[in-house]
Amino acid sequence: MVDVWIHYGKSEVCARIPARNLLGSIEPKEQAGVPDARAEIERALREPIGSKRLSEIAKPEHKVAIVVDDFTRSTPSHAMILPVLAELNSAGVKDENVTVIFGCGTHRAVKPEEAASLLGEEALKRVKAISHDCKAPDLVYIGKTKTHDNKVYLNRVFAEADVKVLLGDVGFHYYAGYGGGRKSVLPAVAGAETIRHNHAMLLHASARTGVLEGNPVHVDMTEAARLAKVDFILNVVTNSKDEIVKAFAGDLELAFNEAVKLVDEMYRVPVDQRADIVVVSAGGYPADIDLYQAYKAVDNALEVVKRNGVIILVAECVEGHGNAVFYDWMTRLGDLKKVEHEIKRNFVMGGHKAYYLLRALQRHQIILVSSMPDYYATNIFKLKTARAVNDALSEAFRMAGSAAKVWVMPYGAFTLPEVKSING
Repeated sequence: MVDVWIHYGKSEVCARIPARNLLGSIEPKEQAGVPDARAEIERALREPIGSKRLSEIAKPEHKVAIVVDDFTRSTPSHAMILPVLAELNSAGVKDENVTVIFGCGTHRAVKPEEAASLLGEEALKRVKAISHDCKAPDLVYIGKTKTHDNKVYLNRVFAEADVKVLLGDVGFHYYAGYGGGRKSVLPAVAGAETIRHNHAMLLHASARTGVLEGNPVHVDMTEAARLAKVDFILNVVTNSKDEIVKAFAGDLELAFNEAVKLVDEMYRVPVDQRADIVVVSAGGYPADIDLYQAYKAVDNALEVVKRNGVIILVAECVEGHGNAVFYDWMTRLGDLKKVEHEIKRNFVMGGHKAYYLLRALQRHQIILVSSMPDYYATNIFKLKTARAVNDALSEAFRMAGSAAKVWVMPYGAFTLPEVKSING
């Protein structure tokens, strides 16, 4: 037997797997965080990619809009904002001419205490901060995207700014391929109808994690950001501890593409075959705080499990399912065709998780090891359950056969395996 320890909430559990069955552990090639985050951000601002420095772009009389992520992301905006303000100040831009916009997309507004945590007290005292409202009556129409004919409505403060700056982090994303870059325009500061039109394309076969080429969601987002005439971006790539590994600044697309390369280097892992069983942990708390968050690990595990294979999701889910829309769509619709229809007709964030889960369940068995009551896990989310990881393994071997091959993914939410050649 081989003992493999994997994260579960704030603790660890031990999966005991026969050596003859175990293919190995698929883990990211983590890199250490920089010793001085501010120094790294200042370096990136001094060495922009494909662009002039922000201090050379901005003029003293300019009105500047800076988009930052909202409370749903762990982006270290608080470490990024002050160096950006220093660049603007050195160009003669006064703090009163700078507005920070929380790019809420379709999410609720940022609360005052969240704003303080996201930006830091000093920045909040110096500049005005507002939350984007995707249903605001004064959104500005800036044109249509060419490829997908999406009418682009944007936040008025952002659209009318002389200089537009985007702050964000780059990592894998379900249907946009990667977060960061252009995503700080669409969906972050876009109108509800613009977002719905874009996100409905997640049904496309190329709208997948780690895919940019031919991905209609990404293409549409990029065209919208081009229409918006973004002047400058500052994006970071972080490790699983949320430490900054490297910062990238400059051109909307060129700086973003360099960040994507680092994400791939760290988190895209080549393997040589698929397994009959994949034991996947989201990576522990907070990645497995609820099923909504932890599901990302299942999506990544799908890349290395055989058709009709078994996925064991080890995720504490101490806060249950975690999303009202996800729960509602599973309860009210609960069928893949109905969910696809609803995405086309009336996309709501959260509904996409119902789509992905139901699609996965068409081809695979999923066993959940969690603290979630069986009533919800089984009746609402259609998952098999087990009390402990080794009980789940016993059940998986019963389903897949005693000779079944097993991959373990200890950091499933952050790791994208890529099968180079499929054996069997």
